[in-house]
Order: sequence, then structure tokens, then C-alpha cells
Amino acid sequence: MGQDNANAREKSNCRSWLLLVLLVPVVAAIVTVVWYYEGTWYGLAALYLGLMVLLVVKPGWRWFYIAAVTGPRDTVALIAYIRVLLFIKRLERKNLNVGDVFEATVARQPDKLAIVSESQKWTFRQLNEHANRVANVFHSHGYKKGDVVGLLLENRAEFVGTWLGLSKIGVITPLINTNLRGASLQHSIKVGNCTALIYGVSYRSAVMDIAKDLPAHVALYQFNDETTAAVPTEGIAQGLAQQLNTLLESAAKDKVAAGASRADHHDKLVYIYTSGTTGLPKAAVITHSRYFFIAAGIHYTLGFRDNDVFYTPLPLYHTAGGTMTMGQALLFGSTVVIRKKFSASGYFADCARFNCTVGQYIGEMARYVLATPDAPHDRQHQVRMVFGNGLRPQIWKRFVERFKIAKVGEFYGATEGNANIINNDNTVGAIGFVSRILPQVYPISIIRADLHTGEPIRNEKGLCELCAPHEPGVFIGKIVKGNPSREFLGYVDTKASSKKVVYDVFSKGDKAFISGDLLVADEYGYLYFKDRTGDTFRWKGENVSTSEVEAVLSNLVNYKDTIVYGVFIPQTEGRAGMAAIYDPTREVDVSKLGTALASAVPSYARPQFLRFLRRIDLTGTFKLRKVELQQQGYNPATIEDELFYYSQDNGCYVPLTQPIYDQIQRAELRF
Repeated sequence: MGQDNANAREKSNCRSWLLLVLLVPVVAAIVTVVWYYEGTWYGLAALYLGLMVLLVVKPGWRWFYIAAVTGPRDTVALIAYIRVLLFIKRLERKNLNVGDVFEATVARQPDKLAIVSESQKWTFRQLNEHANRVANVFHSHGYKKGDVVGLLLENRAEFVGTWLGLSKIGVITPLINTNLRGASLQHSIKVGNCTALIYGVSYRSAVMDIAKDLPAHVALYQFNDETTAAVPTEGIAQGLAQQLNTLLESAAKDKVAAGASRADHHDKLVYIYTSGTTGLPKAAVITHSRYFFIAAGIHYTLGFRDNDVFYTPLPLYHTAGGTMTMGQALLFGSTVVIRKKFSASGYFADCARFNCTVGQYIGEMARYVLATPDAPHDRQHQVRMVFGNGLRPQIWKRFVERFKIAKVGEFYGATEGNANIINNDNTVGAIGFVSRILPQVYPISIIRADLHTGEPIRNEKGLCELCAPHEPGVFIGKIVKGNPSREFLGYVDTKASSKKVVYDVFSKGDKAFISGDLLVADEYGYLYFKDRTGDTFRWKGENVSTSEVEAVLSNLVNYKDTIVYGVFIPQTEGRAGMAAIYDPTREVDVSKLGTALASAVPSYARPQFLRFLRRIDLTGTFKLRKVELQQQGYNPATIEDELFYYSQDNGCYVPLTQPIYDQIQRAELRF
């Protein structure tokens, strides 16, 4: 028996050293690439020191098992990451901007379709000609590198051609949310420091309403839809705006005029505004190099092909549609199909009609599509992959099975941040991963934090601590200046930017972007979204994740919009759960819902209040607004919607009347 154990140990040690020997060249290649892009011998020395430790202090077999399981995933991601860095480094060395790369694409395939919609089919040549016209018009009007011209236009080919043309002369373009009106619209123009605004004729009333309140130096240019029979001229007749179409017709289209300014690789390209779920929109900075990283990052990581046809019904003023997908056309020569407004029933019908191979979703979009009646085009299409963020784990399998989708590329990231991740191997529910073999290659982490405030929890040395597997924490990304994947560009408003940076993370003097989102990692490094900090609340001594309750509740009410949040009850600890359900025709059976919830969620996670909404507001990225609902609470005197509360005495939901509300405020009812 002793000899057998000795032989077993000897075989075990041989296998251990064999694996270590195989890992040496892989790790060496990784650290060399990291050094090359981090630009510091300290980083290289630290990583090689880690390699030496690995050789001297052999990890346990569990580590090797995890390395074996996740190795293929990490290898594919590493190759993609290296390709992205090499792609960007080549462009940086030549000081190329987005316009330069696009013009090279045009030269290769001028007559290939670049942008397609219900009413437009533009080739790469046509898109470039429109961009050149825009560049020449604004150059002739005195605009130059560093000036800022806002853009308020619906999804159409001219949207892309306009900001692309402005970028050719170094002008920065804030891409303004077309849903904004009044003070929010005025704020977006001012916070972007716009010297001019281009707006579509569809938004003339919104612009004219605030025109006199804008700074005097802001020039207005109105773009008219050529298909409109009668062209409204309000604003132009008053001398407040210039007719852009007329100016474009007389401008040169073949090239940008000599003497025009030019953007460099690291110059600002556009401003993309946050969705405004928690206040007024903030303008995030996107440079040419950042645009390259976002578009190329998802291209190589998910294995996009240059001959893919992409479908995006998302607004082009946000990163997902305007950078991730449109970047596939501008940088890689793919065709992109756009739509002015998202249609759940039209999603796969459009994909089939335009022979799309890759579809994009965001927010609650996938749930809306899944809720549509069965149709022939559900599976009669050529879509091999969908990608986006917000596909809830609870509907993931049903979605891919019903619509015959081979691969889902779920990603996570903030426009302004550097903590961006992608699920590259179809793992259900995961939004990405962090390598368990060598996490230093892409330094993103989950740190311990107060789940309610998001404030990092520090140890006795004043530093942050990593979360253990399955322990929720705040997601961060290390900031490394000069590295396109690690740099934090933040917002135009520097004060707002400073709030997104945490210092002295793992060593004194280092810093990281703090996302404000709660994530959890499993043993294999797969990351899962838990909640937004501030959305998670505590009730009955337990933490309640609003996103998890929302997902369960939405399934129980036939995929209707649901919003869960915490509300205060006098003389109780924590916050009680409240769910707002969009049900204008009142289809939900409250008694059945109560029974279903009792078996679907723990008692502490069961909403204590229900509100049936007659109308609902969505952000431009199809996210539900909850701040206003939370502020409104559950007072029937101020809320017209139907309200219910969970009666402990009756064991079910009953109508919330004013006398009952008054009893709750006097702490006469138990919860």
C-alpha cells in the first residue's frame, strides 16, 4: 500500500510539473504582451516574479482543474485581446483617426452597401460623399479642430455621415438623445459646450422651444428629410437656423478641402450621453482610439466576420448601436441594417428580410421579442448570433431555443468606463469572465463594498479587498494611462468624472474606475450581474436584489414590464419591497400572482406592495426608470394607479386604501 501511495504521489508530481512546464511559454508570452502595452518594466518584473512563484510553490490540483476547464476560454480571449491591441497599436503608430480608416474601407469596396434601412440603401461611396460634404460645409463656416457641434437626428444614414464628416475636420460631435425635451435637451447642449447644433426637421419644435434660452453663440442648422412633401421652415424663416440641405448640395463631395484641420488618433471624437436613469444626462468622452477599442474589441472577441450583415434597432446616439455595431461598417466593411424605432414583432422579420447574420439587443428588448406571438420568421432567418447586454438568465434558454440562435454574446460595460467584459463562450447568464489563471492580463476585479452605498470596504492597511467566489461586490477596472483598454476618459464634466474613480485600491497610489454595479464571480471566473448599488435593499435582515425579483416577477406576469424597488415603512428596519407592473388593461390576476410569488421567491424578497401602472417610461437604451416611482412611494392619495399590499392577516394581496395607508403610517399594521 505504501509503495502504491508513493507511486501515486510520483505520478501526481510528474503531471503537476508537466502542466507547469506547459504553462511557462504561455505565461511568458502573456507577460511580454502586457509589458509591451503597459509600458513599464515594473509590471513585467512583477509578472515574471509571479511566474517564479508559480514554479516554486505549486498550486493545488483544484487550481489545475479550473485551469484545464477555463483554459480554452481564456486562450480564445487572449488571442482576441492581442489582436485588438495590435490593431490599435498599428493605427496609433500611423496616427490614424476613424475617418482615415473609413476612407481605406471605402477604397476597398466603394459600391458595397454600408447602411440599410426601411427607406435607404447607402453604399460606402455614398456615405463618404455625404461625410465630405458635411466636412466642407462646416470648414467653410470656420469650424475647426476642437470645436463642438451637437447632433439631434433620428436613425438614418445621414446621422452617421454627419458626425463622420465633422470628425474629418477635427470637430467633436455630442450625440444627443432624441427623446429629450425642454430643460433636459437644453442641459445636454450646454454641458457638451456646443458651438452649433444640427437637428432633424422632426425635432424643430423641441429645438425652437429652447432656442432663445441657448447661449447666443450656438448656431442652428436644420436638416430636412427629402421625402417630406411639405418642408417646415419654422426657425429658418425667423432667422434662427440655416437650411443644411441647401448648403450640402453645393459642397464638394470627393474630398475634404485643403487646409482643413485634422483629428489625431487620441483626439476626442464624439460625446455619448448616459441614459439619465438617475438624473440629467452626463456627456461621456469617446476619443478616436476609444472608438477603435470598442468596435475592434467586440469584433475580435465574438468572432465577427467582415461579410456579416448586422441588424440594430438601437438608437445610434448610444454606444451599443452607434459604436459597437456601426463600427463594424466603418472599420471592417460590414453592412449594418438600422431601424428608426424598435419593433418587437418586426425584429426577426427584419432579420429575415435583409438576410442579417448578427442581431443586436439591449435592456428589455429580448424580453419584448420573446413576448410576441409565434410567427414563421421566428426560425426562418440567417442569424447565427445575437449580442448585447440585458438578456436575463431566466429567459435566455427560451429565447435561443425559440429563435434558433446558435450563440449569444452577452457583454457588460459603461460608455465612460474601462471595466468592459464579454461572455465569449455562450455560458448562460454570464456577462463575461475574469481569468483565474492570470488575472493580471486584464485587470478587472470585484471588491468588497457596502451593498447599499457602493462604498469600498477597506482593510487595516486602508486598501480594498477582493471578493471570494460567489461573494457579491462592486466591479472595478484598473486605470492605466495610455493603454486604450485601461484608460478612463470619463465625462466632459470633470467633477462627475472624479466620482467614478477610487484610489489606493490594492496598493498606495493606484486607482480604478468604479462601476457602481454589484457583480458576483463563480469559481471559474464567470461574472454575473446582481444589481445596481443603491437598488439592493435590506428587509427582514436579508439583502434583496431588485433585478432578481424583477426577473422572476416578469416571468409570472407574461413578460410584462416590472420594476422593483425599496420603500420605507415607519418604525420598521430597512426597506420593504414594492413592485410596479405595467398592465394598462389589467390582465394580471392578483390572487394568482400572490400564490405564485409565494413559491417563487423567499418571503423576505416578496414585494409588500404592488402598483399596476397605466403608463411607463423607458430610457433610450430600453431601461426602466425607477427613481421617480421610488420617490412616489405607495400613498393612494397621490397615486392614481391601483395599489395593493400584502396582508399578513389574510396571507394575500388586498387593495391598499387610504385608511389602510394611514394605519401603516401609524405603525398599526405588521409586516
